[in-house]
Amino acid sequence: MTSLAPNSLDALAVLAEPLRRRLYRAVVEAGAPLSRDDAAAALGIPRSTAAIHLDRLAAAGLLTTESRRRSGRTGPGAGRPTKLYSPASGDLLASSPERHYELAGELLATAAERADREGVPVRSALVAEAHRAGTAIGAAHAPLESALVACGYGPRDDGTGGIILDNCPFHALAERHTQLICSANVELVRGMAAASGDDREVALEPRAGHCCVAVHRRGD
Repeated sequence: MTSLAPNSLDALAVLAEPLRRRLYRAVVEAGAPLSRDDAAAALGIPRSTAAIHLDRLAAAGLLTTESRRRSGRTGPGAGRPTKLYSPASGDLLASSPERHYELAGELLATAAERADREGVPVRSALVAEAHRAGTAIGAAHAPLESALVACGYGPRDDGTGGIILDNCPFHALAERHTQLICSANVELVRGMAAASGDDREVALEPRAGHCCVAVHRRGD
């Protein structure tokens, strides 16, 4: 099976669908491989629906699959093998709050390559790569809130038409390298907003207990 890093842009787009996220979390938290029947029963959905979304998660590299007879019997009369799903990585949604350090690592690596290739400072390259990545994530689905949820920002309505981000998906890095990571953070969200057609203003606005980025209605 093709393996994808669980925090890659493709995987984030897959997890933008709410039911798919619930299924992924169910598999991660189960502690043992789940069948399609198990997953359907856990979420109260049709088996066919569970099967479609579980296979999509597996195709994105977020789940691994195996087929075996749960009875342990072999030979004639043992029944057909059951397809079972397990998490490829427990880091993506098993942690609370969510962290997406592999996405940060991907951005930093591509920024370093861009800096070498174009002869520009790494900080400038990181800002450009963060905006590019945000554009890819925002283009995969809309509205902006869906992209923010997929990346683990924990968006919440601020009551004025803006958005407060309750979680920083790069928290540990932001604490150690605040200016560098926060500048990438704001460009990542700006890219999401632009690609998802959201005209609200994305601002760097550090505050204790929240992400350094906030989204405001234009004119506020």
